[in-house]
This record gives sequence, C-alpha cells and structure tokens, in this order.
Amino acid sequence: MDQFLQAAIDEARAGLAEGGIPIGSVLVCDGEIIGRGHNQRVQRGSVIQHAEMNCLENAGRQPAAIYRRCTIYSTLSPCPMCSGAIVLYKIPRVVIGENITFTGGEETMRAHGIHLEVLQNEECIRMMQDFVRTFPDLWNEDIGV
Repeated sequence: MDQFLQAAIDEARAGLAEGGIPIGSVLVCDGEIIGRGHNQRVQRGSVIQHAEMNCLENAGRQPAAIYRRCTIYSTLSPCPMCSGAIVLYKIPRVVIGENITFTGGEETMRAHGIHLEVLQNEECIRMMQDFVRTFPDLWNEDIGV
C-alpha cells in the first residue's frame, strides 16, 4: 500500500480512537509529509475541522509555490468545503481512499484541472461503512443531512 495513504488511514484511526469520525488526510510535498490531520468536528466541537482542513491547518502557512507541488491524500472523497480549499490553494493532485460511501466535490476539483486518483481502498471503505452503520446520526450531521 502507498505509504501516504497508509499515513492518512493512520490519521483516520486516530480520529476514531478519540471518539470522532474516521477520516484522515496528509499533505505531501516533494515526497515528504508536511501536514497531517483527521476529522475533529466531534473532538473540537467544530463545524470546519474536517480531515483535509485539519491537515492544511497543521501544515501551517505555506507559500503558494509549495501548494502547487503538493498532493493531498484523503481516506474519503473531500466534501465541497474541503474541495474548495484544495481549489483555492491550487493543490494539483488528490488521492482519494474511497468515494463509495460519499462522493464530495470531485466534479468541482476536476473542473479546476485537479487530477484525482480514486483508489477504492478496502480498508477505507470498510472503516467508513462500519462507522456509518454504527453512528448514522453523527455521520448525517457531519455531511449536513
């Protein structure tokens, strides 16, 4: 398995262990992780701390030239908010663990020339489907249902 997807899965597991939603993300520049994060809506009582937003926050301020060399990995298809941040910072590549459970803002990202790679990773699928089955109300709250 790709080491960066594995790092995102590790982040998702950390979020689940904290009582949160198991979605993880890492930001990679030139072959190195420069940011990592996981969904912390529950832990922080936040409406914006999705995995990708948390990852970008943890990467700190970066020059535009850095973002343009990055790939962001996410265990689940980024929602419209997170997709908007990816578009805003012109991150050119997104590797998605799975989009069966949820398909976020993929069309928006593609429309802005962002290359998406969807892996349909079995571990990502199983983790999310187990979570949705066990905590449907929390999942529905997270995606705005």
